[in-house]
Amino acid sequence: MTKAELPTTSMARHQFTYLVDGILNGDIFLFPTDTIWGIGCDATNSAAVQKIYDLKKRVPEKPYVLLVSSIEMIKDYVYQVHPRIETLLLHHKRPLSVVYPGAINLPPISIADDGSVAIRVVQDPFCRELIDAVGRPLVATSANISNQPFPGNFGEISSEILSGVDQVVKLRQDEKKVNNPSVLITIDKRGEVVFLRK
Repeated sequence: MTKAELPTTSMARHQFTYLVDGILNGDIFLFPTDTIWGIGCDATNSAAVQKIYDLKKRVPEKPYVLLVSSIEMIKDYVYQVHPRIETLLLHHKRPLSVVYPGAINLPPISIADDGSVAIRVVQDPFCRELIDAVGRPLVATSANISNQPFPGNFGEISSEILSGVDQVVKLRQDEKKVNNPSVLITIDKRGEVVFLRK
């Protein structure tokens, strides 16, 4: 890793390097996001994404939100970013996931049947550094079995999930604050914002 890629978080450099190498080799991992604790992987690695579906016992017809580190990175994976969305992303205070039509440069398993993809620009510094180091979007899905309650903090993650991932990020595990998923929106054909989850 170059000096610019070294983590500025409290995670040790060797741990960060091991995590990045693992992700690039198909690991799935538990990590704190800018919302809730999530299970993640390289969103361009179909086998890794399938491992998360298997662990969560979730049907592939329900694709995951992807995390990117910047608005510019979104443009590598969708045909077009509506100007209203760019404005919202620049000024919205809460974590905001957006469903975009016309996904590109992603495997079918990371895209909905209608060709759309949900993407969030992360606000958390650790997540941004990790995405930049991996150089690809990351899958982020709540760290729970499908149809069970999502964990509000690390202590609420089940043993089945903990034992089913390849790596667990050693940050913010002692936090007791209960967090919530991101706001989820899309833009309709008239250019109006539609809230899918508030």
